Amino acid sequence: MSRQLTRRDAVKSLVAAATATALADARVVQAAADDSRLQVDLAPRFELSPYLYMQFMEPLGVTDSSVEASWDHLQNCWRPDLIAATQELAPTMMRWGGIFTDFYRWREGVGPRDKRTAMINLMWGGLESNQIGTAEFVDFCRQTKSEPLMCVNFEGDGRRQYREAKGRVRWGDAQEAADWVAYCNDPDNAERRGHGVADPLAIRYWQLGNETSYDDRGFSKSQAIAKTIEFSRAMRAVDPTINIIGWGDSGWAADMHDQAGEHVDMLAFHQMFNPDNGKDPVLQGEFYRRDPAATWDCLMNAWRLNDAKIRETRDSLDGRAVPLAMTECHFAIPGRNRCDVLSTWAAGVSYGRILNNHQRHGDVLKIATAADFCGTRWQVNAVMIPVPHGRSYLMPVARVMKLYRRHVGEQSVEVTHAPDGLDVVASRTGGKLFLHVVNANRERSVATRLELPGATAAKATAFEIADDPMAEVSDLNSDEVMQIKERRLAANGAWEFPAASVTAVEVELAA
Repeated sequence: MSRQLTRRDAVKSLVAAATATALADARVVQAAADDSRLQVDLAPRFELSPYLYMQFMEPLGVTDSSVEASWDHLQNCWRPDLIAATQELAPTMMRWGGIFTDFYRWREGVGPRDKRTAMINLMWGGLESNQIGTAEFVDFCRQTKSEPLMCVNFEGDGRRQYREAKGRVRWGDAQEAADWVAYCNDPDNAERRGHGVADPLAIRYWQLGNETSYDDRGFSKSQAIAKTIEFSRAMRAVDPTINIIGWGDSGWAADMHDQAGEHVDMLAFHQMFNPDNGKDPVLQGEFYRRDPAATWDCLMNAWRLNDAKIRETRDSLDGRAVPLAMTECHFAIPGRNRCDVLSTWAAGVSYGRILNNHQRHGDVLKIATAADFCGTRWQVNAVMIPVPHGRSYLMPVARVMKLYRRHVGEQSVEVTHAPDGLDVVASRTGGKLFLHVVNANRERSVATRLELPGATAAKATAFEIADDPMAEVSDLNSDEVMQIKERRLAANGAWEFPAASVTAVEVELAA
């Protein structure tokens, strides 16, 4: 038997095992292959947060110059092509955070640029100039109409390796965090006004630290809970209206809520996942090009890992009503530190399923993402920045986020029946219904018939991306591949969705 077949058989075995364990819990509604009904119950279920399409920016040093490459150092402004690409993406929230938070001192990134101190990037290597700091980040958010979310230095999350660098203390305490809130939100803050920024920056969302439970050299759970209370009290003494996000991963959520719940508004968790077969990989490096069918099978089931992580976090709360924030989430596939397969449309369809899964959990999931934000080569980013020249462009994940972001309702409604192969979620705003439809068949279109018990459709429009699953986007073809196409659908609900497609459908309901 050829290696190609062996690898594909291995993937099929993994898929079968994952399906067997997840099928009873899965919320993807499936029907028999000969049943084309797409049935939606229009009764509102819960409010959907606008922040399910967040991005986050982090200085990644020599790994991927995500911040330094974003800034035009000659003109002292953001690269116009990055602003344009981000406006096209239209993220609802932008997070300034990541592991660099553990050694980031915010005062090094404010005030006159010629007096700012460069920062040694203790995680990713190299130096960060701090030419992009608080005011610049908020300016970016305003230009792209994104809500800013700041991560504060949470005493380095207790990690001793980030305590100091070359004799300079890198941890920030609760007073420093409170000072940052004052700098941003106090209308009369003398420090900010002295830097020529008269108006408050008005940052409403703040996360304490980053991945506090992921390092056994950091805070214990009890220490993190005590620090959460300390930081929250200090920050809210300055501005009691801010929203504070504490850490709730690794089984910490219940105790964090029980002991510090009155001090935080949400609990955060992260997910980096690899659906590949470790013994006989299909996705890593350039392997994904060798067997497109095996690559497709593997990617189409990645959403199950995403679902399992969200359910694990939900289950750890044991019924406690706590809003959750998935402030980092992306594939983590080995291969030249790039995850090359993520440039393919097959990955875009996979991300469609993941974003559908986020919406299904929207009763508790209030902030979510499925990518990092921007960079020069690490392809988990949503936006790629060609260097030294070129125009920034959207990766497949960003194209799906852009599509969903522009066509989504305010309230979740239930898809009670869908044809085999279609992954569908639904929402509505008043008299308009929105469907997010992923055809998980690589080579087969799926016909369906919309049924709306108690209602009828007056008009329907599809906004659709359908392409060769192995098509790859780059700065050379970004205007040619994976394009959104608009088409009118029959009002009687007799529709067909092409193979390997992600579609947002808007349905105007008859009065």
